[in-house]
Amino acid sequence: MTRHSILEYAQALRPRYCKATKEEKGKILDEFTQVTGFHRKAAIRLLNRVKRLTSARRRGRKRKYAREVTEALRDVWEASDRLCSKRLKPFIPEMARVLRQHGEQRIDASLETQLCRISPSTIDRLLRPYRKLGGRKPLSTTRPGSLLKSAIPIRTFADWEDDRPGFMETDLVAHCGESAEGFYLSTLCAVDVASGWTECRPVWGKWQERVRQAVHHMRQRLPFPLLGIDSDNGSEFINQCFYKYCRDEKITFTRSRSYKKNDSCHVEQKNGNVVRRLVGYDRYASKASFECLGRVYDLVRLYINFFQPTMKLVSKTRHGAKVYKVYDTAQTPYQRLMRSGALTEAKKTELAATYHGLNPVKLLKQINSNLEQLWTLAQHPANLGNRNYDATRRASVTV
Repeated sequence: MTRHSILEYAQALRPRYCKATKEEKGKILDEFTQVTGFHRKAAIRLLNRVKRLTSARRRGRKRKYAREVTEALRDVWEASDRLCSKRLKPFIPEMARVLRQHGEQRIDASLETQLCRISPSTIDRLLRPYRKLGGRKPLSTTRPGSLLKSAIPIRTFADWEDDRPGFMETDLVAHCGESAEGFYLSTLCAVDVASGWTECRPVWGKWQERVRQAVHHMRQRLPFPLLGIDSDNGSEFINQCFYKYCRDEKITFTRSRSYKKNDSCHVEQKNGNVVRRLVGYDRYASKASFECLGRVYDLVRLYINFFQPTMKLVSKTRHGAKVYKVYDTAQTPYQRLMRSGALTEAKKTELAATYHGLNPVKLLKQINSNLEQLWTLAQHPANLGNRNYDATRRASVTV
């Protein structure tokens, strides 16, 4: 017998069982246990629990947010490239306004009020069915450069006390696939420590002159003057070509400690969250992939800096073995720059005009379209046959 049929059978016997004498109850129990296979004590409890069986009310608290709120939250979350709840929470009003401005989503005042009231923990609970995990560890192609190391000062993660925009951490990400032999493309990733403004540029190989040119192009696109560069100890940065460029352009050049990745924690985070998450781990070595990679980064630059809020560490205290960290309210790099006081009025007007003309949903679709084209240009090892790379080596943004 099924659970439902047993409950129906118990409900039919219950009136007769409650009015029966002790001997009659014994006979009813004998019959019930023989038919259902229940233990005698379990049968007694089942036939006596009148209120618990007849109540159809859902246990626990009532659902606070309707399905429409969850669907609207998911749309905002997808448009923000699946931000974590603590970064998404303060950005929901702005993202809802932008989506409504471009006609991507119909959110009335009541729905927007409920969205703004959702806590980060509730956001995680409502979005749990839609989250995905993936990724793998990349190859390291950094080789220590001994030349000029003594002339370039070391800067650790604890030395970043300057709140002025313009001091950037840089790193080179290799698109070499399973092997670091031969020629392959690279990505120059740079992030401003104060504002979080991120720039990515494709590099044709990793030669000194190519890296210097990529840094120069990146510098021309920045909305603020480049005051300082901090790199790792790779030979693509620690060389006379790049050292002379920084000296001639009056750019402060520092480096991290060897084998201490946390000294470059800002750019290392962007390497994984931006470059590896979007482009993946395949090998690219053609001119077509170089051009496609440039188009991807042109779009990603706008999306990351204008629609991806970040949280900055305000304080860190230790109580015994536990460390307590306090973060500020999540803001986009664009919002931090506008409030920093480091931009001229002309540059503020230019950035504001760019921001009001951007549609995050459209940007995501363009990024996905270019990524699909880029992945077709990847060079896969011949011995891997028809292995599906998308599931294990890439993590595409999804609209």
